[in-house]
Amino acid sequence: PTLTTAFQKLAEKLTILNDRGIGMLTRVYNIKKACGDPKAKPSYLVDKNLESAVKFIVRKFPTVETRNNNQQLAQLQKEKSEILKNLALYYFTFVDVMEFKDHVCELLNTIDACQVFFDITVNFDLTKNYLDLVVTYTTLMTVLSRIEERKAIIGLYNYAHEMTHGASDREYPRLGQMIVDYENPLKKMMEEFVPHGKSLSDALISLQMVYPRRNLSADQWRNAQLLSLISAPSTMLNPAQSDTMPCEYLSLDTMEKWIVFGFILCHGVLNSDAAALSLWKLALQSSTCLCLFRDEVFHIHKAAEDLFVNIRGYNKRINDIRECKEQALSHACRRKFLRSALKELATVLADQPGLLGPKALFVFMALSFARDEIIWLLRHADNIQKKSTDDFIDKHIAELIFYMEELRAHVRKYGPVMQRYYVQYLSGFDAVVLNELMCFLSA
Repeated sequence: PTLTTAFQKLAEKLTILNDRGIGMLTRVYNIKKACGDPKAKPSYLVDKNLESAVKFIVRKFPTVETRNNNQQLAQLQKEKSEILKNLALYYFTFVDVMEFKDHVCELLNTIDACQVFFDITVNFDLTKNYLDLVVTYTTLMTVLSRIEERKAIIGLYNYAHEMTHGASDREYPRLGQMIVDYENPLKKMMEEFVPHGKSLSDALISLQMVYPRRNLSADQWRNAQLLSLISAPSTMLNPAQSDTMPCEYLSLDTMEKWIVFGFILCHGVLNSDAAALSLWKLALQSSTCLCLFRDEVFHIHKAAEDLFVNIRGYNKRINDIRECKEQALSHACRRKFLRSALKELATVLADQPGLLGPKALFVFMALSFARDEIIWLLRHADNIQKKSTDDFIDKHIAELIFYMEELRAHVRKYGPVMQRYYVQYLSGFDAVVLNELMCFLSA
């Protein structure tokens, strides 16, 4: 990176905005839940006396017309101070969403201008935080668009403000326009992300070294003797290594969100890059729905098809979506394999806890793989219209969770053993390799 790039503090900004994004998501989600509950919904939205005023405001939104509609807005005049007081929290949450959006767009533009290099296998943290921000931003705008009462809340607050202060709230014109623009958030964001296509597609395509390897079938895992300590006794004491260590236990759910939302936003690359298309198809085959936030889900195939159907020349992409249905059976086979693999791992480590040193990576991979499969099952069992309910019932899920708990207990109990091993490993291996690398660089 150039000196200018260093001054931009991109990594820090990504970290801060990701944290802020989760906070914003929580607030917007809570508004959606409150509006969906008749007991928690703001009383002005269900007040019969205000019904005609609310309908008028929503119909005219975002235009403000207070002059010639005294009859419809008369009741509003009486309640204006209470409306301002009680809807302020909702209104300014929406204003904060707009400000968050501004900051994200500014950072994405800066990243493009600095031509930042993204590759999950090279600069893991920066690439992960960049992709996380894209997904958080997309998720936030999607959940916002699902609040049916958003126009009524914003409009009511602003009319009350107009009647009290003689002018609209200063944030209202931009906020009202944002609500209208993001009526269909993904469609709007597909246009918005055209300039960011290069950075985003580079980051996504770097997943070809990670995601396909993490998304193998149970048979492929079995043939590779994955997670087995006893399949090769001669290498049992050798430290488990990987050039992409943080990627080995990266959540599959996280990667699928990156791929699905990322390639929807920069969909043009699906027509020009075989690696991108391969990742896209693999993600479509793996899941039918993704978790947006808590119990808010995103049905991948329907949403992608609805977006692509209006784009000329995308018949092939639509056919890809229809062909790539999730395979519940393959996930069931994975859970079956993981039950036996985790049982073996837990048994061996209970007998020989010293192996937690060299084989710590195996433990974290095992826990990560099992977590992915359990989360997949719970998400799909709750949110899919099932053709066959048996696909989403696993009577042995408790056994898998039991072995996960056993492995976690081993790690907690023998943490000092692992620490001592890696302190020695740093001086005996890492320091030597680092010295060789430094000599190579200085030469």
